[in-house]
Amino acid sequence: MHAREEFEEPDPTGPPTRGRPPLVRELLLVAGLFLVYKLGRQLASGHTAEAYRNGREVWDLERALHLPGEGAVQSALLHGDLLVQIANTYYAAVHFPATAAFLIWLYLRRPGHYVWARRALAAVTAAALVLHLVYPLAPPRLLPATGLADTARLFGPSVYGPPEADQLSNQFAAMPSLHFGWALMAAIGLIAVTRTAWRWLWLLHPLVTLLVIVGTANHFWLDALAAAALLGLALAVVRRPRPVPVPGIVRPRRPERRRVLVGAGR
Repeated sequence: MHAREEFEEPDPTGPPTRGRPPLVRELLLVAGLFLVYKLGRQLASGHTAEAYRNGREVWDLERALHLPGEGAVQSALLHGDLLVQIANTYYAAVHFPATAAFLIWLYLRRPGHYVWARRALAAVTAAALVLHLVYPLAPPRLLPATGLADTARLFGPSVYGPPEADQLSNQFAAMPSLHFGWALMAAIGLIAVTRTAWRWLWLLHPLVTLLVIVGTANHFWLDALAAAALLGLALAVVRRPRPVPVPGIVRPRRPERRRVLVGAGR
């Protein structure tokens, strides 16, 4: 007699289909986190002497570690005014919109991963704020010892004014680089939730961001490495969502094999 075909529950390895968090709550939460971060950056300002001293120490440490000089990247940008202006524009205009677009897309298309990504971004940003408070750092463009130019001031566009008079941002919060940390998180998130063979191209965003922040002398190499390390810790702590069953999908169960006892029927 043929084994009877039965159906079982959906395979729990299906794609995540969790519902979206309430939109108004998410908007208020993200706006609140942003305001707290901006306030924290302002609280971290005012440590000018310490920031310059730390900047010189980071510069000397990179040379002791034989890291490639930031000047090599800047020299490549300075071959043409258009190239350096594109880099300055990328630094000024892509950071926040790209991260916002990443979160919005997840919220609309991959709600099961949205909370995971938002929590990871919040964790790495909170850790960065703490580091900004305890370790103020002047960017290389403000340190004469580096010999690097402030490309945004020379070629535009620039988002910063004179450091002493800048009331909108803290220019002594270079360590870690959230430009790089957020870009890396966006790439990791998009690679994690898509299945196309082209998804690895998302890594171009953090790669271009790295070259831009270094070439424009807004960050040291170590600022990006610190951001990557903090993001790694955040992703280790924030649990990634588990797949949930997809309603209406069933698959036939394999027929059971009867066990035959040796010697039976003799």
